[in-house]
Amino acid sequence: MGSVIFSVFDVLNLILVLLLWIYTLRIYKRLPEKIPTHFDFEGKPDHFGKKRFAFLLPVLSAIFYIAFIFISKFPETGNFPVEITDANSSVQFFIMILLMKGLLFLILLLFLNIQDYTFRYSFNAESKARVPILIFIPFIFLSVMAAIIAAYVYR
Repeated sequence: MGSVIFSVFDVLNLILVLLLWIYTLRIYKRLPEKIPTHFDFEGKPDHFGKKRFAFLLPVLSAIFYIAFIFISKFPETGNFPVEITDANSSVQFFIMILLMKGLLFLILLLFLNIQDYTFRYSFNAESKARVPILIFIPFIFLSVMAAIIAAYVYR
């Protein structure tokens, strides 16, 4: 069962990475020379840079994807909130890998949302983010907390 869930997350995460790259490559030529590179808490840009910064999030997404896949392949090297024993190792590794793949999914969705907002703002300063960027923080926090609680429950 775990391998099916992990495979679904791997495919979804790969699709998000590819989608981010495709979206960036399709829009890049039409971007103005100066695009927003950072936004404040209200969603207004407070730093601008050259349009080549449009590739920052796709490159980061590829690096994160590769790093998270690598980390998931070697769960025994992870840092766990409970002691790993022969009796609990399989469930603890499952929780950790699920958390890693879920976090990657949330991060890639965040990157895609930020990229979309950056591009739309570059063309129209009245644009708003499709999904408020700060909404991702509670989901990431709750995911980590759920994994820690599950680790303690199944120790």
